[in-house]
Amino acid sequence: MLTEFGKALRKIRIDRQQLLRDMADKLGVSSAYLSAVETGKRRIPQDWVSKIASIYSLSCEEQADLQSAADNSVFDVTISLVNASEQKRNAVLSFARALDGLNDEDLKRIMASMKGKEEKRGNRQRAR
Repeated sequence: MLTEFGKALRKIRIDRQQLLRDMADKLGVSSAYLSAVETGKRRIPQDWVSKIASIYSLSCEEQADLQSAADNSVFDVTISLVNASEQKRNAVLSFARALDGLNDEDLKRIMASMKGKEEKRGNRQRAR
């Protein structure tokens, strides 16, 4: 069964009248590997969204849609805490432990808080 990302890749191929093999060749991977990524058996390589956007000249909107599909197709996450402060490590681990007990409202509040921090950070950087 295709992931949301796999469906998005298939649409890109169909719109451009290409086969899986054609896209695999352009990405420098085997057809089997591309198929495994599309079905969620392999992780989506980190640079693929930008690479595919470049190869296929995707619009900003198409690239954003592809990134969203990639985000929605992630089933596990690995976070390197090598250079993280003790406070950041504790925050990440506490969140991971609490995740199953959080309801949708809790998650919405957390996401809104994080989005607010990102927007403030972006505004400060633009002001420089």
